[in-house]
Amino acid sequence: MASPEPVAPMKLVPLPPFKPDLYERAWQSLPHPTLPLLATAHQKSVTVFSLSTLSAHSTLTNGHERSVRSTTWKPNLPPHRLCLVTGSFDSTAGLWRWEDEGQGSGSLEVEITGGAKEDAEERDWELIVVLDGHDSEIKSVAFSPSGQFLATCSRDKSVWIWEDVGASEADDEWETVAVLNEHEGDVKSVAWCPDTNRSGRGRYSSEVLASASYDDTVRIWREDGEGEWVCVAVLEGHKGTVWGVQWEPSPKTGRFPRLLTWSADRTIRVWTLKEEEDDDEVEGAPRHAWGRLGGGIPNTMRRSLKEDWECTATLPIAHTRDIYSVTWSADTGLVASVGSDGIIAIYKEEASGANETTGVATEDEAAAELDGDVPMSNGHPEQNRSEPLKAWKLLSTTSNAHGPYEINHVTWCKRYDAGCLPEKKGVEEMLVTTGDDGIIRPWQIT
Repeated sequence: MASPEPVAPMKLVPLPPFKPDLYERAWQSLPHPTLPLLATAHQKSVTVFSLSTLSAHSTLTNGHERSVRSTTWKPNLPPHRLCLVTGSFDSTAGLWRWEDEGQGSGSLEVEITGGAKEDAEERDWELIVVLDGHDSEIKSVAFSPSGQFLATCSRDKSVWIWEDVGASEADDEWETVAVLNEHEGDVKSVAWCPDTNRSGRGRYSSEVLASASYDDTVRIWREDGEGEWVCVAVLEGHKGTVWGVQWEPSPKTGRFPRLLTWSADRTIRVWTLKEEEDDDEVEGAPRHAWGRLGGGIPNTMRRSLKEDWECTATLPIAHTRDIYSVTWSADTGLVASVGSDGIIAIYKEEASGANETTGVATEDEAAAELDGDVPMSNGHPEQNRSEPLKAWKLLSTTSNAHGPYEINHVTWCKRYDAGCLPEKKGVEEMLVTTGDDGIIRPWQIT
């Protein structure tokens, strides 16, 4: 299948790469939720870079015996406290802390150089807790939006959910609350639904988790009325390993966040929850809800309640080999993807009208529209009829972005570097790609 031509001019301009070069394969780079920091997993360690200086801030070392493939920042901490969890091929997850009491947040943005070495050693990262239990390599780790839960997944085909049961933030006590064994292959990735348009309504459990697997499926997990984590949906359609999942970071219409999945089959799919109401249910609660209905329904019936998710779009084909990573911007809605072929592709969701000559709805979109299964908003389909139909367009492709090397990860993050206009620091977005060449490369969108 031929790749569609880009429909709008867009160009990626490489910015100076982060320093130092790692000179070894790097797997993932994750921006801090609020601070100008970026954590990159490589070999048995993590290097934290400053987004202000594009240079190394600190390093997490001597905590794992094998490669660190994934990391996640704990959210909702004050700026002088940092917490990272690392997931390793040694089958353990490590919880690390950095505290800079009395120093303020400024020092967290400054490169640690030889001149500051003695002070840096006093404020180094400390491995606080080692979480073990998986039988094989940990592939992905992710904190829930509240920071109360941590999800880990592994080659052992399981997803573990850990809960912070400490009396305070300083009391690092974690307890295993669920071991989920329903996948039939290695579990590659886990992602928590953002705390957006899904809580405080009595409609859903407070935390929602998605997992992607070598079994070509994605599973959706929720906590039921008895505190038990159960699978409420299996998303089938990919024809190869599902490498990852990401939730829609900022839904525009008040609907439940959609889900992006990407695969070895070279496709990126968008999944939408069908939110339906039933007159026999409690007013305002759709029939898939767990929140209000769970306590009064026997366990056997509660397990039979399933959510209906459908694939409502497949993005234009842009890659020739496996897609390893996709990122969805909360600010612009743009999606970027990278993979084994060394290509960076950028996509945009646009209104699709009959008089439009650039691009058409995908087969999945067309089928969903013909069947009347277009996304609905909180169970009120009439709210969607006035919304324009949407289609995803391919805006640009950049080949050989890391030379001949594979690109393992891509993420959107804010710019704070000297090349950014002062009024745009912390506002303008850039892409950061992480590759087998050990180079962490930022890109400006023009």
